[in-house]
Amino acid sequence: MSIITIENVSKSFGEKIALENISLEIPEGKIFGLLGPNGAGKSTLIRIINRITIASEGRVLFNGHPISEEDVARIGYLPEERGLYRKMKVGEQAMYLAQLKGMSASEAARELKSWFVKFGIQDWWNKKVEELSKGMAQKLQFITTVVHKPSLMILDEPFSGFDPVNAELIRSEILNLKKDGATIILSTHNMESVEELCDNIALINKAHLVVTGGTDEIRRRFGEDNVELEYTEGGIRRTDVVAAAAVNERLSELIAKGLRINSLRELVPRMNDIFIKLVTEEE
Repeated sequence: MSIITIENVSKSFGEKIALENISLEIPEGKIFGLLGPNGAGKSTLIRIINRITIASEGRVLFNGHPISEEDVARIGYLPEERGLYRKMKVGEQAMYLAQLKGMSASEAARELKSWFVKFGIQDWWNKKVEELSKGMAQKLQFITTVVHKPSLMILDEPFSGFDPVNAELIRSEILNLKKDGATIILSTHNMESVEELCDNIALINKAHLVVTGGTDEIRRRFGEDNVELEYTEGGIRRTDVVAAAAVNERLSELIAKGLRINSLRELVPRMNDIFIKLVTEEE
């Protein structure tokens, strides 16, 4: 079942076409990677889903019906352009944003304090936002995005500005949110995170949808059908890359020589290679 269905969505700003005839299905309970180079149209599509911007043509469905303001209240949105009220205290800011999403004061305080402990920022509740480091401010915004337990979360570059330890913390929490049943749209340039986290992806370039589908299926589709063959010869481990159609012949040659075969594995391209290939071909 799809939580979001995008039907023939186009968006123009004057003569500039930001999106042209985009159709997508975002399955429920999955992590969906929204990929593309800068200026491709990803942020415009995200704003249309959030009803911040209205599509010029087409429509967005939420659980099968046209998306409404009530549905948007069930979405957690972490924009790439971060923003907090710098003069407010951290706890007051978090409480304000949580209650904007419909949480009661007692529920918001309970859930926020639990998240603050989990992220190691509990001692900053009464500090001003302007005193936070960039990383701590990022943690605060992530918490306020997910604290009301939205059924759909849209995370735009959630790892930006984090050191490896805190990036891993965020990755772990994204997987926990999925485990609890949330659907997550992940917009990122970090292809390693796409491979680790995403079940499905869509690649947008120059306002057009280039490819969409399951992550593993796309990696196999754009592979070169090669096999890596490792064997030992003269006490030295050697590796051959052989076309799949020729692997049996190469194996027979090595076995005939009495060589030991150590491993045989299909070579599947990395998402980074596929991204570069498809965007370059489009250009």
